[in-house]
Amino acid sequence: MRLKLRLCGGGKRRVKKYLLTGLLVWVPLSITIWVLKVTITTMDQTLLLLPASLRDTWLVSHIPGLGVILTVAILVGTGLLTRNVFGQRLLSYWDGLLHRIPFVSAIYKSVKQVSDTLLSSNGQAFRKVLLVRYPHPEAWSLAFQTSEASGEIASYLDGEYVGVFIPTTPSPVNGFYFYVRKADIIELNINVDVALKSIISMGVVAPVAPALPPGTSK
Repeated sequence: MRLKLRLCGGGKRRVKKYLLTGLLVWVPLSITIWVLKVTITTMDQTLLLLPASLRDTWLVSHIPGLGVILTVAILVGTGLLTRNVFGQRLLSYWDGLLHRIPFVSAIYKSVKQVSDTLLSSNGQAFRKVLLVRYPHPEAWSLAFQTSEASGEIASYLDGEYVGVFIPTTPSPVNGFYFYVRKADIIELNINVDVALKSIISMGVVAPVAPALPPGTSK
């Protein structure tokens, strides 16, 4: 009887082990497929920009992901257009028009400032990965430097301060924004992608320490 119970217990453990192994395979795969499906479906909405006669053709309506190609083509075309004199004038006219529309102006200015800061090639936002003391003096959190304190904010602060964004886990799109004394931060020699992977995985994927120069010891 005892032997039978032991066999049953061992069988349950094996089934649980196989179940967890199956979940480790299917969960990331399913989430990846879902994200790709949502992304492609969203980008396929750009097909609405095409004439109705062209949209209703079999070729356009039966190829999923065609909107992705159209979206990329529109973005690249816009970038090429704004690189010449005519495109610059058209962009300035459009920018000025949106700035003169009440309510729309406030939204457009805010979004444009954020996008210029994050996407500009000479911007400094999210270029440095830091360790900051949060949520208490004995704990450290990964953070991204977004700016340096300047203007009126700097006039109220004693010393050099930097603006940092501390993302939450496992969703790094939310978080906290603080000004931290520059002397109290640790600048890490890792890129933003590596830091984001660590945050999303809740520390399971740890950042790899950079290789030390030959002949250097810790």
